Parts: sequence; C-alpha cells; structure tokens
Amino acid sequence: MVVMSPSGDVAVQQRDLIVISTILMLLIIVPVIAMTLFFAWKYRQSNTDAPYDPEWSHSTQLEFVIWAAPLVIIIALGALTWISTHTLDPYRPLDRIDSTRPVAADVKPLTVEVVALDWKWLFLYPDLGIATVNELAAPVDVPINFKITSATVMNSFFVPALAGQIYAMAGMETKLHAVINHPGEYEGFSANYSGAGFSGMHFAFHGLAAADFDAWVQKVKADGTNLSREEYLALERPSERDPVRHYGSVAPDLYPAILNLCVDRSKMCLNEMMRIDAKGGGGMAGIDNVLPLNHDKDGRRGGAAAKTFVAAICTTDGDMADARAPAGLLSRWAAAARTE
Repeated sequence: MVVMSPSGDVAVQQRDLIVISTILMLLIIVPVIAMTLFFAWKYRQSNTDAPYDPEWSHSTQLEFVIWAAPLVIIIALGALTWISTHTLDPYRPLDRIDSTRPVAADVKPLTVEVVALDWKWLFLYPDLGIATVNELAAPVDVPINFKITSATVMNSFFVPALAGQIYAMAGMETKLHAVINHPGEYEGFSANYSGAGFSGMHFAFHGLAAADFDAWVQKVKADGTNLSREEYLALERPSERDPVRHYGSVAPDLYPAILNLCVDRSKMCLNEMMRIDAKGGGGMAGIDNVLPLNHDKDGRRGGAAAKTFVAAICTTDGDMADARAPAGLLSRWAAAARTE
C-alpha cells in the first residue's frame, strides 16, 4: 500500500503512472468482459428471440471498433511511456520538489553513497564526512543524489515511499535522484534476492526537518567511530541482521576504492586496469599485474584461495622468430608460471 500512498515526489509520479496506465488498459478490458457476458446471455440457446444469422461473416463497423479502440489505447500508452521514461529517468537530476514547487537554483543536493554488503547496507555522506550502517536519513524537501554500488553480488536498493528500486552491482555505479516531502520513518530494503541473509537486509529511512537532520548528523559524529579501510574490510565480511552503526569520520576516497574493488591496497583498482587497457595494455610488463588482479574474497571470508596464477606466455623459439620479436625480449618470455 505504501507504493500507492508514497511520501516522495518521484514515487508519487510513479504511482500516478501506474494508476493512469491501469485506467487506460481497463478502457479495453472492462468493455470486452462486459460484452462477453452480455453476448453469452443474449445469444443463449434458450433465447429464441435473438437474431440468428448462420451466414454472417463480416461487419465493417465491428472491425473498426475492434481495431481502432486498442490502437488509440496503445498510442496513448506509448506517448505516456515515452514521456515518463525521460521524466522519471533515475539518472536525471530533479527539477521540482513536488507538483507545485520547482527546485531552487541555489539548493545543493544531499549526496549519499550507497554500498550493498552481505547482508547489510552502508551509507556514506561524503559532504558531511559520516557513514551509517542500516540507517539512512535525509532532510525534507531537499533533493537527494544517490550513488549506488555493491561490494558483493547484485542487490536492489528500494525505499517504496521515496522512489522505485535501483540495482546495486559490484564494480559498477548506478544513480537515483529523489526527494522526500513528508517527515517520518520509512522502510528500505533489498528487492533482489542475494543469499542467506537477504530477508534481514532492511534499514530505516528517516525523513527529517532541517533542524532535526542537523541534530542527527551531530549525533552520528558524536557517537560514531572512524570508518578506516581496515574497519571497512572487517565490516564487509558477511553477517546477518546487523544493528545500526554510526561512523563519525570516514577514510578518504573510501567509496571510490569500494567501487573499484581495491579497498585492500594490494589489489589493482578497476579504473587503473581500464586505464591500462585504454592505452593498449601493459605489454610484457603487464604480465606482472596478473597476481594482484585477483579480486576473489574467498580468503577474507575464510575459504581456500587459489594458489597458482598464470604469469607469463609460453611459446616456441620458432614462433618468436616468426613474430620477429626483439632479441632483448626473448629471455623475458621464457617463464611459464609462478606459484604464490
């Protein structure tokens, strides 16, 4: 029911889209059902007064109604879909607070970096220097800019009162722009099954007046500890039904490191890897990068990590000669593998 009675303008527009689409489709469905029942009653075998025409085969008027009415509905739904797809694009910054108020030019959105973990939610406030686990808060009537990723398998960030669900995926960033218009406490959760602890992956979302939000920020800073990289790596371990946690300070560039899967400094960051690839790869020197490219967290989670890695390319002298490789590189191509 919260989807049909939301408290955020984006969710309200999505609710209206559901209602309008349903009404448009009912314009076809209801008459068809009504006429089906009416024809079954009127042309029943016992009704000898009903017209009987065994040679009937065509009616231009009936064909016009059968094809024209659905066509008009499809055109209306298509236009509605086209407009709403662009208007409600989650990547599109908001241009209004609600149906009567545009976003003021001097309003700065609240940025929240969302990280889906096994099985909890981490929220980072980069402009405020704080972080929370399983608790999210935002001031009323202030645009919120969500940046969403995952440190593990795919999840889905969903606060029904605020806006529609947006997927969270490891190594990728999705976005959501939304606003909450009424103070209150709302439920948030993952809408995509992600394993054993999925059913407890809930959090509270607080819509607060400006003064109350400032007080909440000060409380988080006063109660919280420092979210360092080491603390994050411990937090990243799978756990279920975690209590709310506050962090009064956050390690610099923690979210980019999470996004690029390199909070552990021994790992190569994805953006570094992509930069190397964009420049044509690392050549023979890039072979040494194979070892730190293992982003598997089995070791950190207590499982057995792989021990053997491919670290060089094997070939024959003839192949190398045919390739006209520089003589100085031949010795560098001789290695076959390394063991950790």
